[in-house]
Amino acid sequence: MSTTLDAILLLASWTYVSLAPYTKVEESFNLHAIHDVLMYGVGSDNLHKYDHFTFPGAVPRTFVGSVLLAWLSQVFLRVGLFLGSFSDKFDVQVIVRLALAGTNAFGLSLLRRAVSRRFGGPTGVLFVLFTCSQFHLLFWMGRTLPNMFALFPANIALCLIIDRAPNSTRPLKTNVHRAVALLTFAAVVFRGELLLLLGPLALQAIVRKYTTIADLIRVALISGSLSRAALTVLVDSYFWQKWPLWPELYGIYFNVLQGKSAEWGISPWHMYFTSSLPKLLLSAAPLSILGALLDRRIRALLLPYVAFILLLSGLGHKEWRFVIYVVPVFNIAAARAAAWLLGRPKGTLFGRLSTLAVVGLLGANGLATFLLARAACANYPGGAALFAFNQLFAAEDDVHVHISNLAAQTGASLFLHAHAPPFVPGLAPAPGRPTNWVYDKTEGLGLDALTAARRVTHLIAEASALGESALDAWAPVAVVDGFERWRLDVGGVREALAKAGVVQAVRALGRVLEMGRGGKLVILQRR
Repeated sequence: MSTTLDAILLLASWTYVSLAPYTKVEESFNLHAIHDVLMYGVGSDNLHKYDHFTFPGAVPRTFVGSVLLAWLSQVFLRVGLFLGSFSDKFDVQVIVRLALAGTNAFGLSLLRRAVSRRFGGPTGVLFVLFTCSQFHLLFWMGRTLPNMFALFPANIALCLIIDRAPNSTRPLKTNVHRAVALLTFAAVVFRGELLLLLGPLALQAIVRKYTTIADLIRVALISGSLSRAALTVLVDSYFWQKWPLWPELYGIYFNVLQGKSAEWGISPWHMYFTSSLPKLLLSAAPLSILGALLDRRIRALLLPYVAFILLLSGLGHKEWRFVIYVVPVFNIAAARAAAWLLGRPKGTLFGRLSTLAVVGLLGANGLATFLLARAACANYPGGAALFAFNQLFAAEDDVHVHISNLAAQTGASLFLHAHAPPFVPGLAPAPGRPTNWVYDKTEGLGLDALTAARRVTHLIAEASALGESALDAWAPVAVVDGFERWRLDVGGVREALAKAGVVQAVRALGRVLEMGRGGKLVILQRR
């Protein structure tokens, strides 16, 4: 059973990578850093070719996670090359994302084992069921956001705190120190907001006498100094060619102290509680409250994480991914509540209703996740457009394609530059395939400027930006659509009931919600 549960977590995360292999702009820094590490190596002679010198972003980001994931991916890449499983660079992007998803699935598996030991086997099983029936965590943990690099050490830290006997009153002192060291590392290198989780956890450890103030300070200073000096400053100063550089400290200064994050929008203080958590947790949200009421161990476990959300709520700019680290602990609370409900005597009305409620809540999660996944998979038109473009014109040489801003933001990554160097070491282009294409992402060019630039032979343009005059110079080749909205078709069910009877009406229920798609991008060829 234990191995089966681990396999379910792994396969669920890998399924999302397979269904939605493309990426969004917020993933691009780490994804392209991994691309450059794999394609160019880390030698100083090739650093000037790296993408981050062309598109540096608002603040510098760390290369630590990208380099580690690139090296991990190389193991699978070499096996795939030996077996002849890869055809072009895009396969490498999928391998990279599978490696990250697998790493985070491994962290969840270790956490699940600790949950089973602390709260019992049924709670461990239900933890997996709630995790897999939710959308955001598994869909995103294979995406190269800094938060998903920080997720693994954050989950291992939680595992260390939980991993003890059911009746134990305190975690091992060494486990507390390791958890503090891991969170310090994650905060210093990947995501500074984890300091707001580290503080409440450290305070709880001191108040409950899990350790001493002196020991905590010593662990934090040693792990923080090593993370900063031995890793992020040395690594990132090298890759950014700036000395000294500590990207996460710079990010905190830029976003928090200077308040620049407000330029990306300000949300009300309660957003995490009223919007983000319900979206992330689905039915686990109310069940986690019941779990806290039932079990004092759950209350102690939740307390520093709730404090983390409260502290983070004080910042104006909010995004659900800033609190992604709390999803596993709330799922533990929900699983504990569900295990209690399922443990009620089945001979009583309350016992039968409790079982029905748990099954219904998991089913509701599954339905919501199905709808969210369908919409999300149709939300990467840029990747779909560039992949299609590579196939459509694979027999042509001297192609110069301009990629619009929308396409670049919705999946047109460097790994999709299939017909231009650099190429994967050991994976030479197939004979007869072009190798001299130009993929142009120059920003701020209007249609008139692109038409005047005779070197540009093709466009991947936004459908909304094209007028009738565009067709004079450009011939549409294909339209790539994407998700727009869900449409509720209640009238269709009424019509089925009236004309065809109940059986047809039941079938029509599957069409009550229709996914609306619309043309997002157009592939154009110069006339």
